[in-house]
Amino acid sequence: MHLEYMRLTPDAARVYEVLGDISEHIFFNLHSVEKNLQFWQARAEGSTSQKVYFMVFERGPRAFLDGSGQLLHDYLFHGTGMQSLSSTASAHISERISVLTSLRYSLATFLAQVYVEVDKFGEQILKEPEKSLTSLLSTINVLFLDLETSIGHVSAIRQTGSSVDGSYSSPLLFEKLPGINQQGSQWTDCAIRDTINLIYLNLGKLDVYLSLLVAKHQKPRKMTQHWVRYTVGAVGITVFSLWLLRHSRLAGSSDIDNWILDAKESVTAFMTDHVEQPLLAIRDELFETFRKRHRGVMELEEVQLTSNSLHRMLLAFSEQTKGQKFPPNASDQEMLEIVMGRYEKELMHPIQNLLGGELARAMLIQIQKLKLDIETAMLELNQILRANEINFAILAALPAFFLSLVVLMLLRAWVKQDTRAEGKGRIARVQRRLLIVEVEKKIMQFQSRIDQGLEKDAQCMYGLVLYTLDRLYRAVERHAKSTGEWQCLRQDISDLGKPNLQTAHKLMVTSRMERMYDCLLPSTRR
Repeated sequence: MHLEYMRLTPDAARVYEVLGDISEHIFFNLHSVEKNLQFWQARAEGSTSQKVYFMVFERGPRAFLDGSGQLLHDYLFHGTGMQSLSSTASAHISERISVLTSLRYSLATFLAQVYVEVDKFGEQILKEPEKSLTSLLSTINVLFLDLETSIGHVSAIRQTGSSVDGSYSSPLLFEKLPGINQQGSQWTDCAIRDTINLIYLNLGKLDVYLSLLVAKHQKPRKMTQHWVRYTVGAVGITVFSLWLLRHSRLAGSSDIDNWILDAKESVTAFMTDHVEQPLLAIRDELFETFRKRHRGVMELEEVQLTSNSLHRMLLAFSEQTKGQKFPPNASDQEMLEIVMGRYEKELMHPIQNLLGGELARAMLIQIQKLKLDIETAMLELNQILRANEINFAILAALPAFFLSLVVLMLLRAWVKQDTRAEGKGRIARVQRRLLIVEVEKKIMQFQSRIDQGLEKDAQCMYGLVLYTLDRLYRAVERHAKSTGEWQCLRQDISDLGKPNLQTAHKLMVTSRMERMYDCLLPSTRR
């Protein structure tokens, strides 16, 4: 309950602070009841085999022995087997659901009544603080007595034919607030202090009583639910430890040392081959380009020398064959055709022309052309390999890259494993949106009870609306403050908790909250 202290007298401010503490205590106890109630309701919706599995394997070693013995006995002597144990499980679960539902009803009704009274006396406290405080605390006294009666009724039902171990040491008895003269014109500081102390004393009694009552109907602890898994794990660790001890120095064996050395060498080789060398190759490719360029220019000059030599040879041969002067920039292709034409003629008398003709010269020109083609191909191949050196280095580093990516994903999943509504990540965002849905459902159920004339049930629904709003408030506070939405979002949550606000307006507010606030948007729309 978030209360404004502006324009309040010191006495009224102290009373409002007490009312806020009452709400916090009720919210805490409601959360404990609701958490356990949801667990038992989920178990009640399970199949027969799931209920039997719960009774045998999720209630601890002693329950495992008892459940296994009952299952075997019923199967051998009665032929019922799982049906009998399933009926026992249903009764076991139903009893806890009944008690926790009744507790939730009582606490939610008390919470709603407190909020309604505070809202009713809010304006009067500003105008007539002494008289209003007297009336308000007298009403709180009555509400505590009603809560005592309601919880006492739950206890009485529970003690009748209960299968829960243990019993209540004493019933819940609140201290009664001292009688206050509401016609009086002044209320002393001593009376205020005594009344506040009694309220806190009653809250303490309520917390202790509810903690004992809920503890007898709470869900099994995580350790108890997964005791089989933990037992198998402990046995596995024990066997592994014995095996490790057998291969350690303590048993005179050097196996572990050898394995560690092999693992170290494997890791070192992996880091060298897939991390260090590829990174060095990339560095050399990026930062030693001038040296490589210089080497490439020299190779290109060698090819150019061969090409110039061939051009001169073709030019001389063509001028001698044709008996005319050719321009210096004559096409090599044209002159090569002249060479090939003369070569074909010379081949008609190969031996004679080889000794006294131009056949040998034509063959040497063709060898020069072949040399130029080979050097050109080698130059192109060298350029292709150099262009792909960095690609080869990156490919060699890919295993290390993917390994690092997997590690980062695991770390990210570990950081975002908090699935509560207050946490980060997609699942936490879904939980916050489900709280909005829960608020809408409770508001509509509250209106339905009002329309049916069920006043007490309507009060319970209103209390559950307030409880869900408190959970939503705590879930979105940190996220809304980081995005600058907190002031508007807090006002909308406060409006949803007002008892006199029309249901249609409240549903409009919830619809706007789902659409507008970043901390409540679905992940795909962000």
